[in-house]
Amino acid sequence: MGDPARKQATYEDVLNAPPNRVAELIHGVLHLHPRPAARHAGSSSSLGGLLSGPFRFGRGGPGGWIILDEPELHLGRHVLVPDLAGWRRERMPELPDAPFLEVPPNWACEVLSPSTAALDRGEKMPLYAAQGVTHVWLIDPVSETLEVYRLDGATYRAVATHVKDAVVHAEPFDAIELALADQWAR
Repeated sequence: MGDPARKQATYEDVLNAPPNRVAELIHGVLHLHPRPAARHAGSSSSLGGLLSGPFRFGRGGPGGWIILDEPELHLGRHVLVPDLAGWRRERMPELPDAPFLEVPPNWACEVLSPSTAALDRGEKMPLYAAQGVTHVWLIDPVSETLEVYRLDGATYRAVATHVKDAVVHAEPFDAIELALADQWAR
């Protein structure tokens, strides 16, 4: 949590952030991160591509989702930017024409990096839980792991940890087989 004596950051601070930074506002504290490195961006882009066909467009899968790269989420007083997020069409029937989204996603994915892993786990996951985000995935492209979490009451329960080149069915996208080798930039 932020120090109450410190001036609380505002959305204006997010808007004034340097263009080469990802800006997030958590508990009144502005967090600035460099744009993702190539390995990080490669994992996120690969996963978004693999999920969009079957889940966004219904090609080889059930459809019924909106999946976005780096959406700006306004969740209460917090501004979060997950690497990927997905909404079931029942929750968000159409993509709004807006610079940010206020509807919490059903699924969020964070690609871990040394500079963001503690924030992703310690600050963002509890905020996702408080907003009812039912699943969170944490991907580590260096250790080549996918951690799958499901909301269980007020907190997340680890459902599975998949490693290296496993071929998996990972909820909430377990309708398809995911080859993890496609996630790692080698």
